[in-house]
Order: sequence, then C-alpha cells, then structure tokens
Amino acid sequence: MSTAPTTSPAEASQPDALAPSPRRWAPLRPLILRLHFYAGVLVAPFLLVAAATGFLYAGAFQAEKFVYAHEMYVPVGDEKLPITEQVAAARKAHPEGTVSAVRPSPADDESTRVLLSGVKGVDADHKLAVFVDPYTAEVRGALEQYGSTGALPLRTWIDEFHRDLRLGETGRLYSELAASWLWVIAAGGLVLWFSRRRALRKVRGTSGRRRTLGLHGTVGAWAALGFLFLSATGLTWSTYAGANIDELRTSLRQATPSISASTGGEHGGHGGAAASGGSGEHGVGLDKVLAAARAEGLGDPVEIVPPADASSAYVVSQVQRSWPTKQDSVAIDPATGEVTDVLRFADYPVLAKLTRWGIDLHTGVLFGLANQILLMGLTLSLILLIVWGYRMWWQRGRDSAFGRPIPRGAWQQVPPQILVPLVAVVAVIGYFVPLLGISLAAFVVVDVILGEVAHRRGRAAKQPSS
Repeated sequence: MSTAPTTSPAEASQPDALAPSPRRWAPLRPLILRLHFYAGVLVAPFLLVAAATGFLYAGAFQAEKFVYAHEMYVPVGDEKLPITEQVAAARKAHPEGTVSAVRPSPADDESTRVLLSGVKGVDADHKLAVFVDPYTAEVRGALEQYGSTGALPLRTWIDEFHRDLRLGETGRLYSELAASWLWVIAAGGLVLWFSRRRALRKVRGTSGRRRTLGLHGTVGAWAALGFLFLSATGLTWSTYAGANIDELRTSLRQATPSISASTGGEHGGHGGAAASGGSGEHGVGLDKVLAAARAEGLGDPVEIVPPADASSAYVVSQVQRSWPTKQDSVAIDPATGEVTDVLRFADYPVLAKLTRWGIDLHTGVLFGLANQILLMGLTLSLILLIVWGYRMWWQRGRDSAFGRPIPRGAWQQVPPQILVPLVAVVAVIGYFVPLLGISLAAFVVVDVILGEVAHRRGRAAKQPSS
C-alpha cells in the first residue's frame, strides 16, 4: 500500500498509540510493523521510479495522439483504396526491409500502417511504421513502432524506462523487485491501519506527524486494492516470477493458445518474403485475404501478417484490446484464399482471458481514457504515500516523543501454531516470486547482523573500565 510505516515503530512503544487489535492480529502486529517499515524504506526508491514512469506512461496514450497527429490521422475521403495500392505506395517511399505486417485504416479518419522489419537503424525488436492515407495513398511519414499496442517513439521510450530503465534484461530486475514488494507493503499497511483504534485514524484536527500518518494511512487504505492489482498483473510478465506463472498456467492447461499458420504444403513459390520481394503480397493478395477475414467476422482493427515461408499462411488478427476485447484470429491459405484455421478469443481458457484483461487494464488500454485516468490517480497516490512515508520517518527522528522503534525479535512473540505455517507460506511465495524471497532473506540477514553488533556494543559499554 505504501512505502513507509502506516504506524511508526516509535508510536507503537507508547501506551496509548497501539490500538486494541483483534486477538488474531495482536501477536503479528509488531512483526508486520517492522516488515512494513523496513521494506517501505528500502524498496521505496524502486517504487518511486515505477510510479513516476507509470504516471507518464498512462498519459502517453493521449499525448502521442497530439504529437503524431499528422501521421496517425487523415482527412476523411470518399472511398478507401485497395490495401495493395497502399502498401505499394509505402514500399515506393521506403523500399528498405520487408513488410512484416499491415494494419489497415481502422477508422474513417485514421491512416493505414505498413510495418517494415529488417530496416537499418531500427531496433530489432521494433518495426518501422509507414503511415499511408487510405484515400489517396499519400505517405504521411514513418515512425518506429513497438509492441502489440502500436506504441510510437514517445510512448515506447517511456514504456522501456518504466519496464527496465532502458538497461535491457538487467534493468527489468528493478521493476520486478518493485512489483514483488508492492503487494506485501500494501497488504501489511492495510492490516496495520485497520488494526488501529478508529480515533487514531482521523486526519482532521491533527497536526505534525500524526496528521502525516493519517493522510498516509487513509489514502493508502483507499488505494490498496489498486496496488494489489498492479503488483499481481505486473508480475505476470516479469522475468522470473512471470516465468513461474507461465509454467503454472501451462501445467493447468490455461496457457494462451496460438493459431496454426501452417498450410501443410508448398504454395508454388507464392510463400515467403523472398518470393514477394518483401512487399507482403503472396498468392491471392492482401485484399482477398482481408475479405476472407471479414467473412469470418473479424472487424476493425486488424493486423495482416504475411506468410513466413512457402508452407505458411497469412494470419489476420484483431488487435483491439479495449472493451469489448477483439482478439480473434484466422489463418488463410495464400494460394486459394481459404481459411485454414480459426481461433476465437471466446475459446481462450479462463486464466488466459484474465491474464489478457489484467495486462490490458494495467497498461491502460482496456477502458481507454477512463482506464488511463485511474492509473494516473493510482500512481500519483503511490508517489504521495512514499513522500509522506519518508516525511514520517524524518519527523520521528526529529521528535523523540514518539519513542523507540519496535525492538528486534518480534517474531519470537508469535505463537508456534501461527509462526510455523507463516514461515511455510513465505517460503512457497519466495520460491514463486524469487526477487521477493531473496531480498526478504537479505533483510533478515542484515537485521540479524545489525542486532548482533548492537548487542555486542551494549555489552561492551556495560563492562567496567580497567
């Protein structure tokens, strides 16, 4: 929920600060308090970067509509030209690379995107998107594009900084660490906040550290559910926890299915990029393929992927991730124009659907502008909670009236019938979310070492000088 303690360790040492909590939480509260505090302080910098870049990313969807309006939007004409002519115009302006996909104009005022791969100077994971006016075949520009949502340079840069600090696979560890701890801090803060007396949760009429605590806890309690969601969905495509989640889904037969693009034979030279000169035209051509997909019920927006080789089919997929989700796909034989395979989103396993919706909600596309505003509100809340958390830490150090922090050894107060299952659960979670498990173990080791050092210093101080 937050990145600093909902209740300070110092406050807890005062007789009137700890509220009478339910019996089941009483033994755990000091342990949760200590974990919430130290995890908040140490993980907060990672969460702050993730929240700030997430805020920018949520706003980037609307920003790119203004920044790249000339490329993305066109004057509405009378009748759209065949896809073949639009691709030919794009290839004339940009003969480099090969056509890897075509996204026909999805609305009356939007341009067609012809995606080129293998273009010099363009990242291997990106495509060069050539924007074509569907009414006149005028090429309106070309921009790098990344990902299935068609992110253009502005949103791509923010997305990569949010995901990996633009450091590649190594940088992804930062975002996975943040996602791994966000749900722990949120859940812990929620328990601490609601285990306090109602009078101590008030914001009005308070000042100083108690007011900061009230703001921190109140905002955190309201935003906790959103933080839990962001953490869970963020982990689904992380490096290590994401791999474990994918393995679990596969074992449960809940993996995302894929369409078969094999036609089972040669196409008489009509397949493959080489045979088409990199134009994307194979056999019956793009327009007949699109018509066949329309006949199967695939409405805009769609993406047409040319055959990869002589034994492959065209694949036409819906790419709408806003609600209602359109993710149906069809494979079409380039030699005959016949549909060889159909994959409907309605037939996806339950967990595959939930994963799709969860990721799209996390990235701000499922409910469009409303979704993006909600994400901006959540990330702004997280930024404020981090600031308030550090402010409470500073205020506690300035004002000794709040007493000493919770002493070490809080786990020793937890009854064995609670502690043993708790350790087992933590071990299982740490296995499936390894960055959480490793960093938690590191926290424990450092805390034990610091405790031993303090103990020895205290013992040395008590010894009489010779």
